[in-house]
Amino acid sequence: MKPGNGSAVKEFTLLGLTSDPELELLLFLFFFFIYTFTVLGNLSILLIVSGSTQLHTPMYYFLTQLSILDMAYSSVTAPKLLADLLTRKKTISFSECIVQIYFFGAFGSTEFFLLAAMAFDRYAAICNPLLYPLTMTKGLCARLVAGSYIGGFLHSLIHAGCLFQLSFCGPNVMNHFACDYPVILKLSCTDISLNNLLRFLLAALVVASSLLVILVSYSYIITSILRIRTTTGRRQAASTCISHFTCVSLFYGSAFLMEVRPSSSSSEEENKIIAVIPTMVIPSLNPLIYSLRNNEVKEALRTILYKTIKKL
Repeated sequence: MKPGNGSAVKEFTLLGLTSDPELELLLFLFFFFIYTFTVLGNLSILLIVSGSTQLHTPMYYFLTQLSILDMAYSSVTAPKLLADLLTRKKTISFSECIVQIYFFGAFGSTEFFLLAAMAFDRYAAICNPLLYPLTMTKGLCARLVAGSYIGGFLHSLIHAGCLFQLSFCGPNVMNHFACDYPVILKLSCTDISLNNLLRFLLAALVVASSLLVILVSYSYIITSILRIRTTTGRRQAASTCISHFTCVSLFYGSAFLMEVRPSSSSSEEENKIIAVIPTMVIPSLNPLIYSLRNNEVKEALRTILYKTIKKL
């Protein structure tokens, strides 16, 4: 795959997070720990859910899909970031750059839709508990997950396709640690007005549609919880939503922080540091959120550990 007609640029140079060799080593160790924890933490969630029959419910089915997405989302940029922190020449070919942008956008958009599907699941469980087994069937759960992936990958495919219509004549230096869609647009020597328009409209569609489902679901959830007469009942109902709501707040909060910040008040250095939050930090937090805040996961983990130790 080659860039648009007239392009002279075949690869890009990434400036990374810093040019200080000592700081690069420290950052490598820090991000290596974060990425390792992300992979191991999300793999642990997958193993715990698959190994515990009591967790074979729609809620935990969606949780396993979230864990898969978090590992994939982080893996799009983490290996390249870690490798660049150990080398002086930080380059990436045009095709590799587009692939990175595509999968980063695809997994990120899919997670927006998946969080909305998880909110609908919580709505069905709390607002219609008697009909919940009939509502959240395996077929519906599979369709919601498939729809999330289809929507996310189609959204990113449009952006990636538009990038191949652009020409890049130089410069080829990105002040970033990864190929970032807004940054690469600025390097194009052709008109990018259509790309910027599509970026705004499609991002607004993805975020607004998923956020609308989440807000409507939680408005019904909160109303139902307030109608519960006992404090214990309200606390139990709310506890099933705390972990999901925390993940939603972190993911949407970081997205808004990256996209809504006025360019006049932020530098490129600040923007690339902020980009570390959703790409590296948040995927490592979700396993902690669901394991520390969820009694069923902790109980399942204790059971698995007990059985494992007993076998030894």
